[in-house]
Amino acid sequence: MKKSDLALNELEIEQFLSDVFPQLYADGEQQFFVENVEPYSARIRLKYHDRHLRPGGTFSGPSIMSLGDVTVWIMVLAHIGRVANSVTTSLNVNFLMKPDQVDLIAEGKLMKLGRRLAVGEVTIFSDGLASPVAHITATYSVPPK
Repeated sequence: MKKSDLALNELEIEQFLSDVFPQLYADGEQQFFVENVEPYSARIRLKYHDRHLRPGGTFSGPSIMSLGDVTVWIMVLAHIGRVANSVTTSLNVNFLMKPDQVDLIAEGKLMKLGRRLAVGEVTIFSDGLASPVAHITATYSVPPK
């Protein structure tokens, strides 16, 4: 599969998310940026903002989990197109170290894309650092065509 075979590119995915899931935009500000989508992989950025911090000055668990969940959803959308009702059926997260107060980068891999389920894994990094801060696996339900 080539990148040109994908159902949606980076800009089309961002537009679709804006249309169907405006909650991703806090105070009208874009938080998640689709940096790259390839067959079975994606790189997504969560822009640093203090709204994502928990007491102690680190990214909150829900913000990190959202980044992982959105990354898997984006990989599914890239392959199946503008299908808003694909949903998370499971999500597992391992927090590995405290993230820095910088953007978070998610590097996702789609491990399986079946007719009914898609399984992905996401490794999350503080921008500019090599050690991961979290590892997430998620399963999505793929709606019938």
